[in-house]
Amino acid sequence: MEIAWWMWGVFLGIVSVMLVLDLGVLHRKERAISIKESLLLSGAYIMVSLLFGVWVWAELGADRGREYFTGYIVEKTLAMDNLFIISLLFSHFAIPRQYQHRVLFWGVLGVIILRGLMIGGGALLVSRFSLVLEFFAAFLVVTGVKMLYVADKPMDISKGKLLRFLRKHLRITPELHGKAFSVMQPDAKNPARNVRYYTPLFVVLVLIEIADIIFAVDSIPAIFAITDNPYVIYTSNIFAVLGLRALYFALNEMLKRFHYLKPTLGLVLIFIGGKVFLEDLTEKPMPASISLSVTVLLLAGGVVYSLMKTRGDKHKE
Repeated sequence: MEIAWWMWGVFLGIVSVMLVLDLGVLHRKERAISIKESLLLSGAYIMVSLLFGVWVWAELGADRGREYFTGYIVEKTLAMDNLFIISLLFSHFAIPRQYQHRVLFWGVLGVIILRGLMIGGGALLVSRFSLVLEFFAAFLVVTGVKMLYVADKPMDISKGKLLRFLRKHLRITPELHGKAFSVMQPDAKNPARNVRYYTPLFVVLVLIEIADIIFAVDSIPAIFAITDNPYVIYTSNIFAVLGLRALYFALNEMLKRFHYLKPTLGLVLIFIGGKVFLEDLTEKPMPASISLSVTVLLLAGGVVYSLMKTRGDKHKE
């Protein structure tokens, strides 16, 4: 089904208005985002995302509507892992809370562009090569099994190859310069001329964008296994990322309580990948209502189990 240009315009218009209100009105001045404000802002993003899903349901039909909500839930939950990395980066570079929203906001603009390119490439591959979807499905099953049985290793950001690459090829200041991503300073080798130095704020922004690309390797095959409609894929992706980054400041206080979310995500990926193979065997598509119901039940069970098992636990920062 081809999507009319005006439907793309509606989506881009909504996202543009939300971003302008976010940075241009609500957060013109750099300040720390409170948990209450984070919850309210995230609630607004979620409300708009759900209303948009209802509109997709009305315009494209019930199946596309269910696919949108399934993709939105899966993408939002998969992006939780990204929040752990963001939290580690902010902590490692000692980014004050009043500048964290600025980094996340500009990071979202990068996500909108990069996800669009990756989804466009994925759609082109799926349309030209019939076995690509099966490859995606196998990848999801393998990734899901790894999430179930392979424990995460502690991450040492200071030893990362990407950080070493940035420090080798960019002039980086040892300290922050307010909200600036770059500043002009005297060259260390030739103090008579000023050259551009990048601040740790810019380094964190780059690392967050790279982390999102890495996590998209899981999330994009997952959404292609749910639907083949590029409009549903892209819109559910972007709305999921927008809402979750708005929620970061509230979730950061309790990220460690979602200890059992990763194995739950493993089960979700195995289910989504297995669904593709089942549809090939039976030559019948699984109803979108079943995909949505199973996904919601698995994720809800994982969240509830995590909160119950970690209730009363005390974690050191």
